[in-house]
Amino acid sequence: MPRMKTNVNAMPAPELELLAPRLERSAEVLTPAALDLVVTLHRKFNGRRLELLATRAQLQKQLDAGGLPEFLPETAATRAGEWRVAPAPADLLDRRVEITGPVDRKMIINALNAPVQAFMADFEDSSSPTWENMVSGQINLRDAINRDIGYLDAASGKSYRLGERIATLIVRPRGWHLPEKHLHIDGEPVSASLFDFAIFLANNHESLARAGTGPYFYLPKIENHLEARLWNDVFVAAQDALGMKRGTIKATVLIETILSAFEMDEILFELREHSAGLNCGRWDYIFSFIKKFRNRRDCVLPDRGTLTMDKPFLKSYVELLIQTCHRRGTHAMGGMAAQIPIRDDPQANETAMAKVRADKTREALAGHDGTWVAHPGLAPIAMDAFNAVMSGPHQLRVMRGDVRVGAADLLRIPDGAITETGLRQNIRVALQYIEAWLRGSGCVPLYNLMEDAATAEICRAQLWQWIRHEARMENGATVTAERFDLLLGAELEQVHHEVGPARFRSGAFSTAVRLFSSMVKNDSFDEFLTLPAYQLLP
Repeated sequence: MPRMKTNVNAMPAPELELLAPRLERSAEVLTPAALDLVVTLHRKFNGRRLELLATRAQLQKQLDAGGLPEFLPETAATRAGEWRVAPAPADLLDRRVEITGPVDRKMIINALNAPVQAFMADFEDSSSPTWENMVSGQINLRDAINRDIGYLDAASGKSYRLGERIATLIVRPRGWHLPEKHLHIDGEPVSASLFDFAIFLANNHESLARAGTGPYFYLPKIENHLEARLWNDVFVAAQDALGMKRGTIKATVLIETILSAFEMDEILFELREHSAGLNCGRWDYIFSFIKKFRNRRDCVLPDRGTLTMDKPFLKSYVELLIQTCHRRGTHAMGGMAAQIPIRDDPQANETAMAKVRADKTREALAGHDGTWVAHPGLAPIAMDAFNAVMSGPHQLRVMRGDVRVGAADLLRIPDGAITETGLRQNIRVALQYIEAWLRGSGCVPLYNLMEDAATAEICRAQLWQWIRHEARMENGATVTAERFDLLLGAELEQVHHEVGPARFRSGAFSTAVRLFSSMVKNDSFDEFLTLPAYQLLP
């Protein structure tokens, strides 16, 4: 359906324009009250958001010039202070297993019914931000909160409904860097973060309160405490506008950028009235490490598959996060298990599940209060790992006084090889993920792993970095643009064989190849693949 420019009836201001197709039921969530809140927050905070994004660019120039992150001298008193965050609400005390996934209707039902404590409904890395996906996601969540959601699978005839007991809902809006191009206020696109947050909060805060829960969020891609302060100010303004008690909103921040790892205390302090802890967003963290040090030859990372959580720079980040959170009286959440059950190969499945079991046991023993899984089939394994270690709902008393993490520990480059296998895998995974994303799917099972935007970002960022610095592979060959082109052609043929001619012809592979190839070979680095890719979405 083509995009249309329409002035929506009953919109709160003539300066608000919707540049999108009309969707069935969209009026149920794009209500005057919800759009009023979007306008209010946009006018009050978008200027600050843009300034903070400009600051990111300035900090990147300093890193490119040889600068390194440090623990901020000007906030030393905050780190040394004995303050604590506000207590967690009852339904966020036990978070030992959380499932994550996109906001399509079937996923929401299955995730809320899963044997887990919480479900993170994701408008960000596991959702392709088509207008239809974003608006339908808001409708689906509203229906789920009101227990009026159902789904009939046309292929199988199976019907899906919510059970009596459901997981606690947590919502992840898109990051500060992303626009929502379909909605303009005063002639400029609204922040995707503010749009996702405001539409959800305005439509659901009263229903959530009646259900005995609250509006809970995960905040992605934050790079420093000033960006956390912006979120806190947004929360205060939104609660005041809607007549809500301050502190009702609770938010867990994903520490998934290398710069935010140096400001964990400060981020918690800024959000202390609204904080529900921090999370180790491991995949985006690795991507951020590559991105921030992309122009440094001494910071080239080895194959993605070798970047396991026992590597010193990742282990240090995990231990510092747990120590910081528990000192402040709040939850330290573990990262994602990307594996999914392998139904047609019992031996391979057992190997994959053993990796999940070991990873979740490592997290529990380190002192995490909970973890993430991407598939309901992994929930019992994660639950068993945490139950074996935790005697209560969390591990806030595990203070990790043994941890001593300095700046050098967070920046230590891991050993490891760059291999042709790793090079080919990055090409094949990123290519297929981008193709699926362009077709509207942001959560893609590939080679027995659940890939999302974060893992695809690692793939394409590594390729750019390896080409940029002519990295030498284990076999002695050099990674060049010419070698990339050669292997891209070979891997495209392999994908053609795997998916079949009909699926290949009907897909978006030609567009994906053009976009992917340009991003890998450009002299400049695209900060996020989702920014240029977003311009290709309806």
